[in-house]
Amino acid sequence: MPKLAPCDNLFSRNSDWHISSAEFMASGHMACPGCGASLSMRHALKVLGAQTIVVMPACCWAIIAGGQPTTALSVPLLHTPFAVAAAAASGVRRALLAQRKNDVEVMVWAGDGGTFDIGLQGISGAAERQEDMIYVCYDNEAYMNTGIQRSSATPHGAWTTTTPGGKKFAFGKKDILAIIRAHQPAYLASATIAYPEDFYAKFEKARQARGFRFLHLLAACPSGWKIDSQDALKVTRMAVDSGVFPLLEMEAGGGLRRTVKPEQPIPVKDYLKVQGRFNKMPAEEIAAWQKEIEAKEII
Repeated sequence: MPKLAPCDNLFSRNSDWHISSAEFMASGHMACPGCGASLSMRHALKVLGAQTIVVMPACCWAIIAGGQPTTALSVPLLHTPFAVAAAAASGVRRALLAQRKNDVEVMVWAGDGGTFDIGLQGISGAAERQEDMIYVCYDNEAYMNTGIQRSSATPHGAWTTTTPGGKKFAFGKKDILAIIRAHQPAYLASATIAYPEDFYAKFEKARQARGFRFLHLLAACPSGWKIDSQDALKVTRMAVDSGVFPLLEMEAGGGLRRTVKPEQPIPVKDYLKVQGRFNKMPAEEIAAWQKEIEAKEII
């Protein structure tokens, strides 16, 4: 795989925007080097602040946070079984309302397995009821915690330990934004910490809104994506620049809109070739993926 240049210019040229110095995530956690999920959590909490309760199903982050009774977070953290994070967060919100604590944010922090697959029924119920919570799916595109098994967030052509071989397997990534959009949430967005200004702006909008809010974060996993840990942000940024992961947003009563248009779009093949998980993807399938993106006018 080709060597990548450092990802130095994460901020816009004329930006006077600054990251908060507040920290709600301690060092010594158990994340792998280059983990996009750990970096995303750190910066999400910088926006949401100390008055936040995190509800977390089984996922990579359930390990990253540390074994009980220890935790890497300085905010309350409730661990739940795989399928019930949204329901548990609904209960946390009702308890806060009963105590008249209206200044506390409830955030679900779940992986793609607990969102796209196992937890989808509970998410649908919470969204339909307009439960007052922020649901964050950090998507590393497989069940990375348990051994890199395929989820319905795994892109077509990506290697996992459970992906069947051959050309007949044609399942692609589930469109989770379309599914949640059908529930008319109070706020809906896709984001990545590789575009930090957009990331911060969307978490701030989610914080200010009320009702069910959903953020879909692309979070690189060096182990599962077969990339160098130092390239995690660069590769994630390439996902946006190629149109594979467009940065979108929908506010209440509005339509879905693109928030970041890459200054220099790149071909899909450039994004795929730097990841070992795509090294067996046929050229004709890569070309078809490129045409699909162009047809959607994402770039």
